[in-house]
Amino acid sequence: MKVVKGMDDLKKILDLIDYEIEKLEEKNEGENAIHNFKDFMIYDSQGRWHTAKHLDLITSKLQQVSEDTAKGIPHRLIITLPPRHGKSEVVSKKFPAWHLGRNPEHEIVLSSYSADLAYDHSRIARNTLLSHSELFGISIAKDSAAVGRWGLEGHRGGLFAAGVGGPITGRGMHIGIIDDPFKNAEEANSETIREKVWNWYTTTFYTRLAPGGSIIILMTRWHEDDLVGRLLEREKEDIQKGLDIISWEAINLPAIAEESDPLERLPGEALWPERFPIETLRETKRTLGSYWFDALYQQRPAPAEGNKFKRRWFRYFEEMDDYYILHTPEGNVTIPKDKCWRFQTADTASSEKQSSDYTVLTDWIVTPNNDLLVDDVFRDRIEVPEQEKVFQQRYYEKKPLFQAIETKNTGIALKQYLIRKGLPIKELKADVDKVSRAATIMVIYENGKVYHRKNSYWLEEWESELVTFPTGKYDDQVDTAAYAGIVLTQLRHKGENARPRGVRRKK
Repeated sequence: MKVVKGMDDLKKILDLIDYEIEKLEEKNEGENAIHNFKDFMIYDSQGRWHTAKHLDLITSKLQQVSEDTAKGIPHRLIITLPPRHGKSEVVSKKFPAWHLGRNPEHEIVLSSYSADLAYDHSRIARNTLLSHSELFGISIAKDSAAVGRWGLEGHRGGLFAAGVGGPITGRGMHIGIIDDPFKNAEEANSETIREKVWNWYTTTFYTRLAPGGSIIILMTRWHEDDLVGRLLEREKEDIQKGLDIISWEAINLPAIAEESDPLERLPGEALWPERFPIETLRETKRTLGSYWFDALYQQRPAPAEGNKFKRRWFRYFEEMDDYYILHTPEGNVTIPKDKCWRFQTADTASSEKQSSDYTVLTDWIVTPNNDLLVDDVFRDRIEVPEQEKVFQQRYYEKKPLFQAIETKNTGIALKQYLIRKGLPIKELKADVDKVSRAATIMVIYENGKVYHRKNSYWLEEWESELVTFPTGKYDDQVDTAAYAGIVLTQLRHKGENARPRGVRRKK
Protein backbone atom coordinates (compact mmCIF):
# COMPACT_ATOMS: atom_id res chain seq x y z
CA MET A 1 0.00 0.00 0.00
CA LYS A 2 1.34 3.38 -1.04
CA VAL A 3 2.10 5.65 1.87
CA VAL A 4 0.99 9.26 1.34
CA LYS A 5 3.85 11.55 2.17
CA GLY A 6 3.11 15.11 3.13
CA MET A 7 0.05 17.33 2.86
CA ASP A 8 0.66 18.19 -0.79
CA ASP A 9 0.06 14.61 -1.91
CA LEU A 10 -3.09 14.40 0.22
CA LYS A 11 -4.43 17.62 -1.29
CA LYS A 12 -3.85 16.31 -4.81
CA ILE A 13 -5.78 13.12 -4.00
CA LEU A 14 -8.67 15.08 -2.49
CA ASP A 15 -8.78 17.40 -5.49
CA LEU A 16 -8.86 14.38 -7.78
CA ILE A 17 -11.72 12.86 -5.81
CA ASP A 18 -13.65 16.15 -5.96
CA TYR A 19 -13.07 16.32 -9.71
CA GLU A 20 -14.33 12.76 -10.24
CA ILE A 21 -17.40 13.47 -8.08
CA GLU A 22 -18.09 16.64 -10.03
CA LYS A 23 -17.78 14.79 -13.35
CA LEU A 24 -20.08 12.05 -12.08
CA GLU A 25 -22.65 14.59 -10.91
CA GLU A 26 -22.43 16.39 -14.24
CA LYS A 27 -22.96 13.12 -16.06
CA ASN A 28 -25.98 12.32 -13.91
CA GLU A 29 -27.37 15.81 -14.51
CA GLY A 30 -26.89 15.31 -18.24
CA GLU A 31 -28.65 11.96 -18.14
CA ASN A 32 -31.52 13.53 -16.22
CA ALA A 33 -31.64 16.39 -18.71
CA ILE A 34 -32.05 13.96 -21.60
CA HIS A 35 -34.96 12.16 -19.98
CA ASN A 36 -36.72 15.01 -18.17
CA PHE A 37 -37.59 18.34 -19.80
CA LYS A 38 -37.67 20.32 -16.55
CA ASP A 39 -34.21 19.00 -15.69
CA PHE A 40 -33.08 20.04 -19.16
CA MET A 41 -34.28 23.60 -18.53
CA ILE A 42 -32.20 23.70 -15.34
CA TYR A 43 -29.20 22.00 -17.00
CA ASP A 44 -29.28 24.32 -20.02
CA SER A 45 -29.31 27.45 -17.84
CA GLN A 46 -26.67 26.04 -15.49
CA GLY A 47 -29.13 26.33 -12.65
CA ARG A 48 -30.19 29.92 -13.38
CA TRP A 49 -33.64 29.10 -14.78
CA HIS A 50 -36.28 30.43 -12.41
CA THR A 51 -38.92 27.77 -12.14
CA ALA A 52 -42.45 28.35 -10.89
CA LYS A 53 -45.58 26.26 -10.38
CA HIS A 54 -47.08 27.22 -13.72
CA LEU A 55 -43.79 26.53 -15.53
CA ASP A 56 -43.54 23.16 -13.79
CA LEU A 57 -46.99 22.33 -15.11
CA ILE A 58 -46.10 23.47 -18.63
CA THR A 59 -42.86 21.46 -18.73
CA SER A 60 -44.68 18.33 -17.54
CA LYS A 61 -47.35 18.76 -20.24
CA LEU A 62 -44.73 19.29 -22.92
CA GLN A 63 -42.91 16.17 -21.75
CA GLN A 64 -46.15 14.23 -22.20
CA VAL A 65 -46.58 15.65 -25.71
CA SER A 66 -43.02 14.61 -26.59
CA GLU A 67 -43.43 11.11 -25.24
CA ASP A 68 -46.84 10.62 -26.87
CA THR A 69 -45.59 11.83 -30.24
CA ALA A 70 -42.55 9.54 -30.07
CA LYS A 71 -44.99 6.65 -29.69
CA GLY A 72 -47.18 7.84 -32.54
CA ILE A 73 -49.96 8.96 -30.19
CA PRO A 74 -51.44 12.31 -31.32
CA HIS A 75 -51.74 15.03 -28.69
CA ARG A 76 -53.54 18.38 -28.85
CA LEU A 77 -52.46 20.92 -26.26
CA ILE A 78 -53.64 24.50 -25.70
CA ILE A 79 -51.96 26.67 -23.07
CA THR A 80 -53.29 30.17 -22.41
CA LEU A 81 -51.57 32.49 -19.96
CA PRO A 82 -50.71 36.18 -19.48
CA PRO A 83 -47.91 38.11 -21.21
CA ARG A 84 -44.36 37.93 -19.82
CA HIS A 85 -44.94 34.70 -17.91
CA GLY A 86 -42.24 32.61 -19.58
CA LYS A 87 -44.29 30.70 -22.13
CA SER A 88 -42.15 31.34 -25.23
CA GLU A 89 -38.88 30.62 -23.43
CA VAL A 90 -40.12 27.16 -22.49
CA VAL A 91 -42.31 26.15 -25.41
CA SER A 92 -40.78 27.81 -28.48
CA LYS A 93 -37.10 28.24 -27.61
CA LYS A 94 -36.13 25.22 -25.51
CA PHE A 95 -38.70 22.48 -26.08
CA PRO A 96 -37.94 22.05 -29.82
CA ALA A 97 -34.23 21.56 -29.06
CA TRP A 98 -34.93 19.01 -26.33
CA HIS A 99 -37.48 17.07 -28.37
CA LEU A 100 -35.29 16.92 -31.48
CA GLY A 101 -32.31 15.90 -29.38
CA ARG A 102 -34.31 12.87 -28.29
CA ASN A 103 -36.10 12.33 -31.61
CA PRO A 104 -33.73 13.38 -34.42
CA GLU A 105 -35.96 11.91 -37.14
CA HIS A 106 -38.84 14.20 -36.23
CA GLU A 107 -39.72 17.47 -37.93
CA ILE A 108 -41.10 20.50 -36.08
CA VAL A 109 -42.89 23.51 -37.54
CA LEU A 110 -42.66 26.61 -35.34
CA SER A 111 -44.90 29.58 -36.06
CA SER A 112 -45.81 32.96 -34.60
CA TYR A 113 -47.65 36.09 -35.73
CA SER A 114 -44.57 37.24 -37.67
CA ALA A 115 -41.82 35.38 -39.48
CA ASP A 116 -39.19 37.50 -37.70
CA LEU A 117 -40.39 36.38 -34.26
CA ALA A 118 -40.60 32.76 -35.41
CA TYR A 119 -37.02 33.04 -36.71
CA ASP A 120 -35.84 34.49 -33.37
CA HIS A 121 -37.32 31.53 -31.53
CA SER A 122 -35.88 29.14 -34.10
CA ARG A 123 -32.41 30.67 -33.76
CA ILE A 124 -32.39 30.14 -30.00
CA ALA A 125 -33.70 26.58 -30.39
CA ARG A 126 -30.98 25.81 -32.95
CA ASN A 127 -28.21 27.31 -30.82
CA THR A 128 -29.50 25.48 -27.75
CA LEU A 129 -29.30 22.15 -29.51
CA LEU A 130 -25.89 23.08 -30.95
CA SER A 131 -24.53 23.78 -27.47
CA HIS A 132 -25.73 20.36 -26.30
CA SER A 133 -24.68 18.35 -29.35
CA GLU A 134 -22.36 16.23 -27.22
CA LEU A 135 -25.11 15.54 -24.70
CA PHE A 136 -27.53 14.25 -27.34
CA GLY A 137 -24.91 12.89 -29.72
CA ILE A 138 -26.17 14.87 -32.71
CA SER A 139 -25.17 18.01 -34.60
CA ILE A 140 -26.73 20.62 -36.85
CA ALA A 141 -26.39 19.83 -40.56
CA LYS A 142 -23.85 22.17 -42.15
CA ASP A 143 -25.77 22.41 -45.40
CA SER A 144 -29.04 23.22 -43.62
CA ALA A 145 -28.39 25.57 -40.73
CA ALA A 146 -30.38 28.73 -41.60
CA VAL A 147 -32.48 30.14 -38.78
CA GLY A 148 -35.69 29.61 -40.75
CA ARG A 149 -34.90 26.04 -41.66
CA TRP A 150 -32.31 23.80 -40.09
CA GLY A 151 -31.74 20.06 -40.07
CA LEU A 152 -29.75 17.45 -38.17
CA GLU A 153 -26.62 15.84 -39.55
CA GLY A 154 -27.31 12.26 -40.64
CA HIS A 155 -31.01 12.46 -39.74
CA ARG A 156 -34.23 13.50 -41.43
CA GLY A 157 -35.42 15.72 -38.62
CA GLY A 158 -35.16 19.46 -38.09
CA LEU A 159 -37.13 22.64 -37.62
CA PHE A 160 -38.95 24.94 -40.02
CA ALA A 161 -40.02 28.42 -38.85
CA ALA A 162 -42.72 30.55 -40.47
CA GLY A 163 -45.04 33.42 -39.70
CA VAL A 164 -48.75 32.73 -39.32
CA GLY A 165 -50.18 33.05 -42.79
CA GLY A 166 -46.84 32.19 -44.42
CA PRO A 167 -46.13 29.19 -46.64
CA ILE A 168 -45.02 25.85 -45.18
CA THR A 169 -45.91 23.77 -48.21
CA GLY A 170 -43.58 20.86 -48.74
CA ARG A 171 -42.74 20.56 -45.05
CA GLY A 172 -44.15 17.89 -42.78
CA MET A 173 -44.35 18.05 -39.02
CA HIS A 174 -44.50 15.61 -36.16
CA ILE A 175 -45.05 18.53 -33.80
CA GLY A 176 -46.55 21.86 -34.83
CA ILE A 177 -46.19 24.84 -32.49
CA ILE A 178 -48.15 28.09 -32.77
CA ASP A 179 -46.95 30.77 -30.37
CA ASP A 180 -49.25 33.83 -30.28
CA PRO A 181 -50.94 33.93 -33.72
CA PHE A 182 -52.12 37.54 -33.18
CA LYS A 183 -49.77 40.48 -32.75
CA ASN A 184 -52.11 42.86 -30.96
CA ALA A 185 -55.70 43.87 -30.28
CA GLU A 186 -56.11 45.46 -33.69
CA GLU A 187 -55.38 42.17 -35.42
CA ALA A 188 -57.48 40.07 -33.04
CA ASN A 189 -60.46 42.42 -33.32
CA SER A 190 -60.34 42.31 -37.10
CA GLU A 191 -62.79 39.74 -38.40
CA THR A 192 -60.83 39.64 -41.65
CA ILE A 193 -57.55 38.78 -39.92
CA ARG A 194 -59.21 36.24 -37.61
CA GLU A 195 -60.63 34.55 -40.68
CA LYS A 196 -57.21 34.57 -42.39
CA VAL A 197 -55.59 32.99 -39.33
CA TRP A 198 -58.30 30.32 -39.21
CA ASN A 199 -58.02 29.55 -42.92
CA TRP A 200 -54.22 29.34 -42.66
CA TYR A 201 -54.51 26.95 -39.71
CA THR A 202 -57.02 24.66 -41.42
CA THR A 203 -55.67 24.67 -44.99
CA THR A 204 -51.92 25.13 -44.49
CA PHE A 205 -50.71 24.40 -40.97
CA TYR A 206 -52.93 21.45 -40.08
CA THR A 207 -52.46 19.72 -43.43
CA ARG A 208 -48.70 19.33 -42.77
CA LEU A 209 -49.29 17.16 -39.68
CA ALA A 210 -47.83 13.65 -39.88
CA PRO A 211 -49.89 10.63 -38.75
CA GLY A 212 -49.68 10.46 -34.96
CA GLY A 213 -48.39 14.04 -34.88
CA SER A 214 -49.18 16.62 -32.21
CA ILE A 215 -50.12 20.30 -32.06
CA ILE A 216 -49.24 22.81 -29.36
CA ILE A 217 -50.89 26.23 -29.26
CA LEU A 218 -49.88 28.77 -26.66
CA MET A 219 -51.24 32.27 -26.65
CA THR A 220 -52.58 35.19 -24.73
CA ARG A 221 -56.29 35.55 -25.44
CA TRP A 222 -57.50 38.66 -27.25
CA HIS A 223 -60.94 37.83 -28.57
CA GLU A 224 -63.68 35.28 -28.00
CA ASP A 225 -63.40 34.19 -31.64
CA ASP A 226 -59.59 34.03 -31.78
CA LEU A 227 -57.90 30.80 -32.86
CA VAL A 228 -58.26 29.10 -29.48
CA GLY A 229 -61.85 30.26 -29.09
CA ARG A 230 -62.83 28.92 -32.49
CA LEU A 231 -61.03 25.59 -32.00
CA LEU A 232 -62.80 24.97 -28.70
CA GLU A 233 -66.15 26.03 -30.16
CA ARG A 234 -65.63 23.68 -33.12
CA GLU A 235 -64.74 20.87 -30.73
CA LYS A 236 -67.93 21.48 -28.76
CA GLU A 237 -70.01 21.32 -31.94
CA ASP A 238 -68.27 18.12 -33.11
CA ILE A 239 -68.93 16.44 -29.77
CA GLN A 240 -72.60 17.42 -29.96
CA LYS A 241 -72.72 15.82 -33.41
CA GLY A 242 -71.27 12.60 -31.98
CA LEU A 243 -68.11 12.79 -34.06
CA ASP A 244 -65.01 10.83 -33.10
CA ILE A 245 -62.36 13.52 -32.58
CA ILE A 246 -59.02 14.09 -30.89
CA SER A 247 -59.94 16.38 -28.00
CA TRP A 248 -57.93 19.42 -27.04
CA GLU A 249 -56.33 19.52 -23.62
CA ALA A 250 -56.88 23.16 -22.77
CA ILE A 251 -55.00 24.61 -19.79
CA ASN A 252 -55.91 28.14 -18.78
CA LEU A 253 -53.57 29.88 -16.34
CA PRO A 254 -55.06 33.24 -15.29
CA ALA A 255 -52.85 35.85 -13.69
CA ILE A 256 -55.17 35.98 -10.67
CA ALA A 257 -56.56 32.63 -9.56
CA GLU A 258 -60.26 31.90 -9.94
CA GLU A 259 -62.37 28.92 -8.94
CA SER A 260 -61.13 25.44 -10.02
CA ASP A 261 -57.60 26.63 -10.61
CA PRO A 262 -55.36 24.07 -12.42
CA LEU A 263 -52.55 24.85 -9.97
CA GLU A 264 -54.91 24.55 -6.99
CA ARG A 265 -54.33 28.17 -6.04
CA LEU A 266 -56.83 29.91 -3.82
CA PRO A 267 -58.98 32.52 -5.59
CA GLY A 268 -57.11 35.82 -5.68
CA GLU A 269 -53.57 34.38 -5.66
CA ALA A 270 -51.07 35.53 -8.28
CA LEU A 271 -49.79 33.15 -10.95
CA TRP A 272 -46.12 34.14 -10.57
CA PRO A 273 -45.93 36.14 -7.34
CA GLU A 274 -42.12 36.28 -7.40
CA ARG A 275 -42.21 38.36 -10.59
CA PHE A 276 -45.76 39.73 -10.67
CA PRO A 277 -47.12 40.07 -7.13
CA ILE A 278 -50.83 40.60 -6.64
CA GLU A 279 -50.34 44.33 -6.03
CA THR A 280 -48.66 44.68 -9.44
CA LEU A 281 -51.48 42.77 -11.13
CA ARG A 282 -54.10 44.98 -9.50
CA GLU A 283 -52.27 48.06 -10.71
CA THR A 284 -52.16 46.54 -14.20
CA LYS A 285 -55.92 45.96 -14.04
CA ARG A 286 -56.52 49.57 -13.03
CA THR A 287 -54.37 50.71 -15.96
CA LEU A 288 -55.86 48.42 -18.60
CA GLY A 289 -59.44 48.31 -17.32
CA SER A 290 -61.51 45.17 -16.76
CA TYR A 291 -62.15 44.42 -20.41
CA TRP A 292 -58.52 44.07 -21.50
CA PHE A 293 -57.24 42.70 -18.21
CA ASP A 294 -59.82 39.91 -18.28
CA ALA A 295 -58.83 39.07 -21.85
CA LEU A 296 -55.04 39.32 -21.66
CA TYR A 297 -54.39 38.34 -18.05
CA GLN A 298 -57.38 36.18 -17.12
CA GLN A 299 -57.77 34.61 -20.57
CA ARG A 300 -61.46 35.53 -20.62
CA PRO A 301 -61.90 37.75 -23.70
CA ALA A 302 -65.12 39.10 -22.22
CA PRO A 303 -65.14 40.28 -18.60
CA ALA A 304 -67.01 38.04 -16.17
CA GLU A 305 -69.06 41.11 -15.26
CA GLY A 306 -69.80 41.83 -18.89
CA ASN A 307 -68.86 44.53 -21.38
CA LYS A 308 -71.94 46.51 -22.43
CA PHE A 309 -74.30 44.26 -20.47
CA LYS A 310 -73.31 43.58 -16.85
CA ARG A 311 -74.04 40.30 -15.12
CA ARG A 312 -75.12 42.16 -12.00
CA TRP A 313 -78.05 43.51 -14.02
CA PHE A 314 -79.52 40.06 -14.59
CA ARG A 315 -82.68 39.17 -12.69
CA TYR A 316 -84.79 36.03 -12.81
CA PHE A 317 -88.38 34.86 -12.68
CA GLU A 318 -90.24 31.59 -12.25
CA GLU A 319 -93.73 30.41 -13.07
CA MET A 320 -96.25 28.97 -10.63
CA ASP A 321 -99.84 28.13 -11.62
CA ASP A 322 -101.45 31.37 -12.78
CA TYR A 323 -98.62 33.64 -11.66
CA TYR A 324 -95.16 34.78 -12.57
CA ILE A 325 -92.82 35.20 -9.61
CA LEU A 326 -90.21 37.91 -10.07
CA HIS A 327 -87.13 37.65 -7.85
CA THR A 328 -86.20 41.23 -6.99
CA PRO A 329 -83.56 42.51 -4.54
CA GLU A 330 -86.40 43.57 -2.24
CA GLY A 331 -88.10 40.17 -2.36
CA ASN A 332 -90.44 38.15 -4.57
CA VAL A 333 -93.15 39.89 -6.57
CA THR A 334 -96.16 37.90 -7.81
CA ILE A 335 -97.75 38.95 -11.11
CA PRO A 336 -101.03 37.41 -12.41
CA LYS A 337 -100.53 35.94 -15.87
CA ASP A 338 -103.79 37.38 -17.19
CA LYS A 339 -102.46 40.89 -16.53
CA CYS A 340 -99.52 40.34 -18.88
CA TRP A 341 -99.14 40.16 -22.63
CA ARG A 342 -96.65 38.65 -25.09
CA PHE A 343 -94.77 39.55 -28.23
CA GLN A 344 -91.87 38.04 -30.19
CA THR A 345 -88.78 39.57 -31.80
CA ALA A 346 -86.71 37.91 -34.50
CA ASP A 347 -83.29 38.02 -36.10
CA THR A 348 -83.15 35.91 -39.24
CA ALA A 349 -80.08 34.38 -40.86
CA SER A 350 -79.21 36.57 -43.83
CA SER A 351 -78.77 33.64 -46.20
CA GLU A 352 -79.15 29.89 -46.15
CA LYS A 353 -75.65 29.75 -47.67
CA GLN A 354 -74.13 31.36 -44.59
CA SER A 355 -74.21 28.30 -42.37
CA SER A 356 -72.61 30.19 -39.47
CA ASP A 357 -75.67 32.45 -39.11
CA TYR A 358 -78.41 31.69 -36.59
CA THR A 359 -82.09 32.43 -36.80
CA VAL A 360 -83.38 33.61 -33.42
CA LEU A 361 -86.96 34.11 -32.26
CA THR A 362 -87.33 35.37 -28.68
CA ASP A 363 -90.56 35.31 -26.63
CA TRP A 364 -91.18 38.28 -24.34
CA ILE A 365 -93.74 38.75 -21.59
CA VAL A 366 -94.67 42.30 -20.56
CA THR A 367 -96.02 42.89 -17.04
CA PRO A 368 -98.43 45.69 -15.97
CA ASN A 369 -95.33 47.60 -14.74
CA ASN A 370 -93.64 47.19 -18.12
CA ASP A 371 -91.10 44.67 -16.88
CA LEU A 372 -89.73 42.49 -19.67
CA LEU A 373 -89.60 38.73 -19.05
CA VAL A 374 -87.46 36.64 -21.40
CA ASP A 375 -89.74 33.62 -21.58
CA ASP A 376 -88.22 31.45 -24.30
CA VAL A 377 -85.56 31.58 -27.02
CA PHE A 378 -85.49 29.64 -30.28
CA ARG A 379 -82.01 29.67 -31.82
CA ASP A 380 -80.86 27.38 -34.60
CA ARG A 381 -79.17 27.28 -37.96
CA ILE A 382 -82.03 26.68 -40.35
CA GLU A 383 -82.49 27.18 -44.05
CA VAL A 384 -84.76 29.91 -45.33
CA PRO A 385 -87.83 27.73 -46.11
CA GLU A 386 -87.66 26.28 -42.60
CA GLN A 387 -87.98 29.77 -41.11
CA GLU A 388 -91.54 30.10 -42.37
CA LYS A 389 -92.55 26.85 -40.68
CA VAL A 390 -90.82 27.66 -37.40
CA PHE A 391 -92.28 31.16 -37.14
CA GLN A 392 -95.81 29.86 -37.66
CA GLN A 393 -95.34 27.08 -35.13
CA ARG A 394 -93.95 29.44 -32.50
CA TYR A 395 -96.74 31.93 -33.08
CA TYR A 396 -99.53 29.42 -32.55
CA GLU A 397 -97.72 27.81 -29.63
CA LYS A 398 -96.96 31.02 -27.69
CA LYS A 399 -99.85 33.20 -28.93
CA PRO A 400 -98.05 36.58 -28.95
CA LEU A 401 -99.84 39.77 -29.93
CA PHE A 402 -97.41 40.15 -32.80
CA GLN A 403 -94.06 39.06 -34.23
CA ALA A 404 -91.52 41.84 -34.82
CA ILE A 405 -89.19 41.02 -37.73
CA GLU A 406 -86.30 42.98 -39.15
CA THR A 407 -86.96 43.51 -42.85
CA LYS A 408 -83.55 42.75 -44.28
CA ASN A 409 -82.55 40.04 -46.74
CA THR A 410 -84.62 36.96 -45.89
CA GLY A 411 -86.71 38.97 -43.42
CA ILE A 412 -88.50 40.77 -46.25
CA ALA A 413 -89.79 37.62 -47.89
CA LEU A 414 -90.53 36.04 -44.51
CA LYS A 415 -92.61 39.04 -43.44
CA GLN A 416 -94.63 38.96 -46.65
CA TYR A 417 -95.22 35.22 -46.34
CA LEU A 418 -96.39 35.41 -42.72
CA ILE A 419 -98.71 38.33 -43.45
CA ARG A 420 -100.34 36.26 -46.22
CA LYS A 421 -100.83 33.52 -43.64
CA GLY A 422 -102.68 35.96 -41.41
CA LEU A 423 -100.06 36.51 -38.71
CA PRO A 424 -99.75 39.96 -37.10
CA ILE A 425 -96.30 41.21 -38.12
CA LYS A 426 -94.53 44.36 -36.95
CA GLU A 427 -91.78 45.60 -39.24
CA LEU A 428 -88.39 46.47 -37.77
CA LYS A 429 -85.76 48.52 -39.58
CA ALA A 430 -81.99 48.30 -38.99
CA ASP A 431 -81.31 51.98 -39.48
CA VAL A 432 -78.45 52.29 -36.94
CA ASP A 433 -75.43 50.18 -35.94
CA LYS A 434 -75.82 47.27 -33.54
CA VAL A 435 -74.38 49.01 -30.47
CA SER A 436 -76.61 52.05 -30.93
CA ARG A 437 -79.59 49.79 -31.51
CA ALA A 438 -78.91 47.98 -28.23
CA ALA A 439 -78.66 51.20 -26.18
CA THR A 440 -82.34 51.18 -25.15
CA ILE A 441 -82.41 47.59 -23.90
CA MET A 442 -79.14 48.20 -22.03
CA VAL A 443 -80.83 50.97 -20.06
CA ILE A 444 -83.82 48.75 -19.35
CA TYR A 445 -81.50 46.00 -18.10
CA GLU A 446 -79.54 48.45 -15.95
CA ASN A 447 -82.78 49.70 -14.39
CA GLY A 448 -83.62 46.16 -13.29
CA LYS A 449 -86.60 45.80 -15.60
CA VAL A 450 -85.58 42.62 -17.46
CA TYR A 451 -85.99 39.11 -16.02
CA HIS A 452 -84.69 35.80 -17.41
CA ARG A 453 -86.63 32.56 -16.98
CA LYS A 454 -84.69 30.74 -14.28
CA ASN A 455 -82.92 27.44 -15.12
CA SER A 456 -83.81 27.56 -18.83
CA TYR A 457 -81.82 25.41 -21.23
CA TRP A 458 -81.02 28.46 -23.35
CA LEU A 459 -80.01 30.70 -20.43
CA GLU A 460 -76.23 30.16 -20.49
CA GLU A 461 -75.85 30.99 -24.18
CA TRP A 462 -78.22 33.95 -23.89
CA GLU A 463 -76.30 35.52 -21.02
CA SER A 464 -72.91 34.67 -22.52
CA GLU A 465 -73.82 36.50 -25.72
CA LEU A 466 -75.00 39.53 -23.76
CA VAL A 467 -71.83 39.89 -21.68
CA THR A 468 -69.51 39.41 -24.69
CA PHE A 469 -71.35 41.96 -26.83
CA PRO A 470 -70.17 43.72 -28.98
CA THR A 471 -66.89 41.78 -29.41
CA GLY A 472 -68.35 38.29 -29.12
CA LYS A 473 -68.58 35.86 -31.97
CA TYR A 474 -72.38 36.07 -32.16
CA ASP A 475 -74.88 38.86 -31.60
CA ASP A 476 -78.13 37.47 -33.04
CA GLN A 477 -79.75 37.03 -29.63
CA VAL A 478 -78.64 40.52 -28.60
CA ASP A 479 -80.37 41.84 -31.72
CA THR A 480 -83.70 40.35 -30.61
CA ALA A 481 -83.20 41.90 -27.16
CA ALA A 482 -82.36 45.26 -28.74
CA TYR A 483 -85.54 45.17 -30.80
CA ALA A 484 -87.59 44.25 -27.73
CA GLY A 485 -86.35 47.40 -26.01
CA ILE A 486 -87.19 49.50 -29.05
CA VAL A 487 -90.67 47.97 -29.45
CA LEU A 488 -91.52 48.38 -25.77
CA THR A 489 -90.37 52.00 -25.74
CA GLN A 490 -92.38 52.84 -28.85
CA LEU A 491 -95.53 51.32 -27.38
CA ARG A 492 -95.06 52.97 -23.99
CA HIS A 493 -95.35 56.33 -25.68
CA LYS A 494 -98.93 55.39 -26.50
CA GLY A 495 -100.01 54.85 -22.91
CA GLU A 496 -98.97 54.13 -19.33
CA ASN A 497 -98.85 50.39 -20.00
CA ALA A 498 -97.20 49.26 -23.18
CA ARG A 499 -99.93 46.79 -24.14
CA PRO A 500 -101.29 47.89 -27.54
CA ARG A 501 -104.83 49.11 -27.37
CA GLY A 502 -107.51 47.34 -29.36
CA VAL A 503 -105.52 44.12 -29.56
CA ARG A 504 -106.70 41.24 -27.41
CA ARG A 505 -104.34 38.53 -26.22
CA LYS A 506 -105.07 35.22 -27.91
CA LYS A 507 -106.48 32.43 -25.72
